Amino acid sequence: MRIFTDENDKMNLALKDVGGELLIVSQFTLYGDCSGGNRPSFIEAERPEKAEPLYEYFCDECRKNGINVEKGIFGADMKVSLLNDGPVTIIIEDKEK
Repeated sequence: MRIFTDENDKMNLALKDVGGELLIVSQFTLYGDCSGGNRPSFIEAERPEKAEPLYEYFCDECRKNGINVEKGIFGADMKVSLLNDGPVTIIIEDKEK
């Protein structure tokens, strides 16, 4: 995805273009469904025995594409700090679901 800005402040550059790296942290909360009220439901989140191999597969595929990957510990309670650069949130959904 071209989500990094170029010299004209337009999103025209990909991760490789800017020499970026990935920090991949597993989060079951990425599939928190709040459509039923105020308390999120995680019923549709994948079970760990299937989710962890998918997590590892994703990390491996990123590495195969020449991207340096650091990763968290699957299932661990981690504290992560980051600098969020820009007012952009991109939601990627599977149209099949």
